[in-house]
This record gives sequence, structure tokens and C-alpha cells, in this order.
Amino acid sequence: MATMLPTDKAGARSLADVLPNSLAALRGESNDLALPAAESVVVVVVDGLGRAQLQARAGHARFLTETKSDALVSVFPSTTAAALASFATGTLPGRHGLVGYRALDTAHDRVVNQLSGWDDLMVPETWQRERTVFEIAADDGVPSFAIGQAKYASSGFTRAILRGARYVPANSLAERRAAAVKLARQYPGSLTYLYIPELDKASHQYGWESDQWLSALEAVDAELHKLVDELPARTGLLVTADHGSIDVPTSGQILFDLAPELIEGVRHVGGEPRCLHLYLEPGATSSDRESLAQLWEGSEGDRTWVTTRENLVASGLLGDVSAEVLPRIGDVVVAARKRVVYYDSRPADQSARRMIGQHGSLTHEERSIPLIRLGAFRR
Repeated sequence: MATMLPTDKAGARSLADVLPNSLAALRGESNDLALPAAESVVVVVVDGLGRAQLQARAGHARFLTETKSDALVSVFPSTTAAALASFATGTLPGRHGLVGYRALDTAHDRVVNQLSGWDDLMVPETWQRERTVFEIAADDGVPSFAIGQAKYASSGFTRAILRGARYVPANSLAERRAAAVKLARQYPGSLTYLYIPELDKASHQYGWESDQWLSALEAVDAELHKLVDELPARTGLLVTADHGSIDVPTSGQILFDLAPELIEGVRHVGGEPRCLHLYLEPGATSSDRESLAQLWEGSEGDRTWVTTRENLVASGLLGDVSAEVLPRIGDVVVAARKRVVYYDSRPADQSARRMIGQHGSLTHEERSIPLIRLGAFRR
């Protein structure tokens, strides 16, 4: 069994390219994104603002869509933990190690949530293995800042991916916009990251095709318009995203554990509903992985991509995979390609099944993201 995974075109630019090239622009160096030199740089990540969704609702984001955007690809899996770690480090998941929403901690035989499950057994500063672009900037004396809501200031995920940046808490979208303007004025030569989670939250709760999502998009568009107007003239501004999304109806929920053969030998289930990581019992062989993948392919192959750990690594989608990271990848990975999600009905907490907007897989809707050049970067 060898499912052909959709791979990226040669030379395709990804989310991992944005911050390193922004730092190069600050240094006045040539860079792969052809960003001109800028006195300061602000990079905005709008969680969940996929390029397909932005184009489909262009009338509700007239400011953001009046400038032609470039197309980037997010990482795989197209989930916030993996994507923002790649954004912050300039590396793909095979190196930084955040390979999914929930990943296997082999040392403690458990699956851990990479966004909110950090504890003393999984130290953020060592679990995320790469130096951040903010740390590299600090080596050159470039001050860097990360603006986000106060509740994230000391989280494990923040410690994992934002090392080297000074965290600036600001709760409302307007407060975050004002903080970015203040920093650009007070610290010429600085690199600032501004995170906007409101759109993704609306997507998960209501779906991106909802009125609530449109209202959130309009609010983001208005605030970013104000941001451009208020930033110093020589500040370069980039707007991008970590992933897009797909709305999945309740009828698209598949309870995979109700088919016993699909979980035979599976010790842990990680990942997320559109990208399952299935971890077999310790000592599993490549033959064991192939056998389980064949069962999934026979059952779900018309609506998923099914791959073994070996084939996923060989595809290059995770980039170079370090030996320490390899066991964090599922023995078998199941990525939805149709409008479906995979849930395990055995855990007592089934609250995740209320989500409408979903992401994590390899479809264009989930992985295509915009890069909008504004301020001193406007073409």
C-alpha cells in the first residue's frame, strides 16, 4: 500500500519562510520573498485566514483584498501548533518537533496536546528543538516583540515558540493593533509579531461560511486598515495565516473506533479529526504499520489519504525529520480529503464534536494561505 500524498511544487514558498525573510529585510539583505529594506517590520498572523476563504469573502475584506496577495503553503499538518512553530523557527515540523495538535510523548507513554497540554514532564524549551527567529534576531541586537492576549503570556506553547521575543499582552484586537503601532514608533529597527485568533475561534464554533465568521473578518479587515494608516512610513507590514479551514457538518463525522479492525493494535490516537496519528504498541514493525494502513485504505481510501510513518517521511512534507522527532509521528497517519472528520467515541469528553470549522489535512482549502504586503513592503 502506498497512497500518493499531494506534495508541494518545487520552490513553493511556505509559512516557514516569512519570518526569516522579514529579518533579512530589516538587515537590508536580499531575500527569497523579495522584500525591500525596511526600518521596522510587523508580521500579522490571522489564525484561520485561508486564501480560499479570503477570496470567497473578498467583499467583506475590501482592504485586505485590494492588494494582490501571494500564495503561500502552510505546513503539514495544517494545524496551529505545527504551523506557528514553523513560523517562529523558520523550520518544518520534522525539525522543530511539533508534528500535530496532539502528539506522542514516548518517554511517558501518553499523547499530549501541543497547544494547551504542557506540564513539567514536557519542557517547552527542549521539546521544541529549534532556535527561534527571535533568538537569532537578538544575536544581531534586533529587538523583537510578540503581541497576544494576556492569557497566552506564560503558556507552555508561548515558551516553546516565542523564545527571544518580549511578550506584550493586549486583549482586544484594537489594543493589539495599538500596541504594534507603539512598538514600531518606540523601537525603530524592531521585529514585531502580532497574533489574531478571533477568526479561527469563530470558524470552529460557527463555521467559516457563517455570519459570525464574516463579522469577525470585517473586524480584522478594519483593524488592519487602521494599522497601516498608523504605522511609521518606513515600517514593512506582512499579513499571513497559519492555515485555512473546511466546514464539516455533523453528517461528516465518522466514529472510526466502531470498526474494530481500524484500531487493532493501536495504543494511542493523536493528531486531530482531519489528521489522525495512530500509534501502535511498542515494538511495532514497518510490516505492522503497512498492515494497518492497508485496512484503513480499504475502508476509507475514497475520502482520505492514508500513509505509514515511513512514507510520510519520504514524501518530504515534514521536511528533514530528526531522529528525536521520528517517534512523535504516528505509525499510520490518516488525512481527510473529503468533507469528513474522524472521531474516537471512546473518550468521555466528546465536546470537540461540536466544532464546525476544521483543519489539519492536505487540501487546498486548509493549506493555501495568503501573504499580503503592506506599508513599506507594498509593491
